[in-house]
Amino acid sequence: MDSQYCLKENRALCEKSISYNDKLAPLFIRNILYSLIPEGTERIYVLGIGSNMISGDSLGPLVGTLLSNLYPKHLTVFGNLQHPLDGVNFIQDFSQISVLKNSFVIAIDSVLGPKDYVNTIVIREGALHPGEALGKKLTPVGDCSMMGVVLKQDHDTANSLLYTNLHLIYTMAMSIAKGISLSVRQYFHYPANHPILNVR
Repeated sequence: MDSQYCLKENRALCEKSISYNDKLAPLFIRNILYSLIPEGTERIYVLGIGSNMISGDSLGPLVGTLLSNLYPKHLTVFGNLQHPLDGVNFIQDFSQISVLKNSFVIAIDSVLGPKDYVNTIVIREGALHPGEALGKKLTPVGDCSMMGVVLKQDHDTANSLLYTNLHLIYTMAMSIAKGISLSVRQYFHYPANHPILNVR
């Protein structure tokens, strides 16, 4: 989980927020991401940060699962429901990730935030700070952060995460995964009939 600080103190970074259930959310995400990908990028990495044991923290791994093996030549995914990048294995697994030159890294995580941002997807340029809201100091990651604001920051956050609405997480994950997939498809000129998600 990321921190309230990223959403409350750095208001300028939070202008790109999208309602989780907006039917056009995938297109908004595609447009924002496409504008952030540097010219000359040869590969995109997605880091799906979170846990497969806690519903409120499963956004990143769910997105990772939806994107797995879609664009093997141009998209690499770390962190999915089978092998999550969570607080237990994040440091060990992340240290083994080798990012190629001319790459763009998208970090995805569930976050806590002010009431006005709950149930939105926030996209910002710059690294994400995993675990900060829960007092964990993990390595900042990513050239771009995609954050699903699932709960308001409060004193009972840890318990609340266990009972987060799974429909909220699923809908956010679908929008984020579709948006990323559309960005990759457009940037690397895949045909329009290329599959958007890994759904079986």
